[in-house]
Amino acid sequence: MAVPMIRASTFADLVSGRKRGIGAALLRCMLRISEVPYGLAVRWRNRRFDRGKREIHQVERPVISVGNLTVGGTGKTPLVAHLARWFRDEDVRVTLISRGYGAEYGAMNDEALELERRLPDVPHLQNPDRVEAARVAIDELACQLILLDDGFQHRRIYRDLDIVLIDATAPFGYGHLLPRGLLREPLSGLNRADVVILSRADMVAPDRRAEIRQRVERYAPDVPWVELAHRPQSLVSAGGVERPCDELAGKRVLAFSGIGNPTGFAHSLETCRYEVVDTRSFPDHHAYDREDVDSLIQWTGDHSDIDAIVCTAKDMVKIGVDQLGSLPLHALTIGVEILRGGEALDDLVEPLLTKARAAG
Repeated sequence: MAVPMIRASTFADLVSGRKRGIGAALLRCMLRISEVPYGLAVRWRNRRFDRGKREIHQVERPVISVGNLTVGGTGKTPLVAHLARWFRDEDVRVTLISRGYGAEYGAMNDEALELERRLPDVPHLQNPDRVEAARVAIDELACQLILLDDGFQHRRIYRDLDIVLIDATAPFGYGHLLPRGLLREPLSGLNRADVVILSRADMVAPDRRAEIRQRVERYAPDVPWVELAHRPQSLVSAGGVERPCDELAGKRVLAFSGIGNPTGFAHSLETCRYEVVDTRSFPDHHAYDREDVDSLIQWTGDHSDIDAIVCTAKDMVKIGVDQLGSLPLHALTIGVEILRGGEALDDLVEPLLTKARAAG
């Protein structure tokens, strides 16, 4: 049965059940039918790796993977940047490797562009074949440690540490695999994780955090548990000029984003105490063109007494302008703060740093 195209802006409302009515219920039923063959394919693929029928390639350097079970934004980029900076501060030569989802051939996607701005001293290779990319990193870049961005489902490469990120605001993909929900694979996949990190933990109550952890423990009972929050760091222009976040505190701003979880961005704006007059959302990994810029300029003209426009760092690297109309445009950069379980993460990473240094 063919499933009709669904606009990205309404997909989460549909699969979460927030969108009501007979039409929405029928669409969910059709998506549920399509979920069955997807689930069978995922389970078959994982079983082949588990039984050794598909080869897992081990490379000559420690490999750390940061991934998740769901599509959409779980806050991987700030964590990847945090880990990469940690390794560089320890004088370990780290290379980032990612698939490059959403990038045109020969170009970097928005996540890679943002990480390049944050980490100019850390090489970033984008290649759907992570094994090949790892060999390039070792042979040509002389890296000592490899950091996989969004690598949990890429099982062809052996990893020394598998970090799985769960978004506290939408932890389990609304209980269904794609396309009925947001899960890339069943929750039983958590048994491959070496550590589970709850991102945006500060956005839910402590009892909700405990509930999420209890469910994770059904599939990974002995895996260390870490909780982190996303914290605004600075405002940055397209030209790289940084300003304190509180420069716009109490100011009237417009905000737009093209990310997987706009709710997290809205929370960051609230944390900064900006007076957000209006917002616009674009699909995740949206490629801004001239028409989009003109539309945003027209949008700014529909509002009066606005002090600035704010977007995410991923949007800024694609839109590449310092103002829209007469208003300055700033990107809000985000870092991470470990709220709980930091010692457990240290204990897992430190031996790999020692192993990386020994690689020369």
